[in-house]
Amino acid sequence: MKAIQIVKPGAEPELREVDKPTPGPGQVLLRVTAAGACHSDDFVLNTPADNFPYPLPMTLGHEGVGVVEQTGSGVDSISEGTAVAVYGPWGCGVCQFCSRGMENYCSRARELQITPPGLGVDGAMAEFMIVDDPRHLVPIGDLDPVRAAPLTDAGLTPYHAIKPSLPKLVGGTTAVVIGAGGLGHIGIELLKRLTPSRIIALDVTEEKLAFAKEVGADEVVLSNDGAIDNVREITGNDGATAVFDFVGFQPTIDIAMGVVGTLGDVVIVGLGDGEAAAKVGMFAQPQEVSVRAPYWGSRSELIEVINLARDGVLDVAVEKFSLDDGVEAYRKLAANELRGRAVVVP
Repeated sequence: MKAIQIVKPGAEPELREVDKPTPGPGQVLLRVTAAGACHSDDFVLNTPADNFPYPLPMTLGHEGVGVVEQTGSGVDSISEGTAVAVYGPWGCGVCQFCSRGMENYCSRARELQITPPGLGVDGAMAEFMIVDDPRHLVPIGDLDPVRAAPLTDAGLTPYHAIKPSLPKLVGGTTAVVIGAGGLGHIGIELLKRLTPSRIIALDVTEEKLAFAKEVGADEVVLSNDGAIDNVREITGNDGATAVFDFVGFQPTIDIAMGVVGTLGDVVIVGLGDGEAAAKVGMFAQPQEVSVRAPYWGSRSELIEVINLARDGVLDVAVEKFSLDDGVEAYRKLAANELRGRAVVVP
């Protein structure tokens, strides 16, 4: 079968011929119908060789949907032919967090060397993939696979980041979204549909700001040296009630900390190298600012996201690629040339 694999750290992924896998006891073989490309993949591709954490070669793709092709012995909870999404942050299944469906915070994953598909074990950028346990599959019914694949991360991650702030985002409040790309545009959509807040979006190009307006931003501001003052002109003395940074580099975190208001939330979602810890304190910020750095989301939240998509709340912007052209999707991702999410269809 064909698969897009990382073969060498710091190099482009390659389209390769590999053996079709066979499910072992307790496992499920999926025929992949769509797989999303993510900036996390680009982060992995550019990890230096001396720090590279995963065995190679490795098939990329932690955003996957497919149809159950075959089940291993002992699997009787899901039937062949079922259309499913893959819940990506796999855990041990028995610790206190996994027992509540929060495998994204599994307390034993590192100890047991459990990793997500495409981020440690072979993922969804292939014609077939192995899922370690049927509990990591969520039925999607008749949802379009191309639209459903990004929900497993690009939909789930913003939803998980925004959900704890929803009680604060009432009428008269302001939510700021930094970065209107693959995750950020979905964050804007969620905020628009789930809250009455005014939404201010920041990005580095006018094209991205126009896109942010299309998906629901009420105001847009260029992310540059004047961003804090420009956002403050809109919010006034109250500042922002919640700021969601989908970039995570130091300049964007500095903007987030500069525009948040009293009792506000700063949520750092992006995988950049910035930090906010040194700038949080009684005299550094408005009173009672909360700073969070969430990771992915729970299985129950993925079910909620799929239901939101089914109800028309979410409409992920995608660019579609064939598996043969999947390497080009990663080139466009690295060059920041995508409008929304790249989805590869085997």
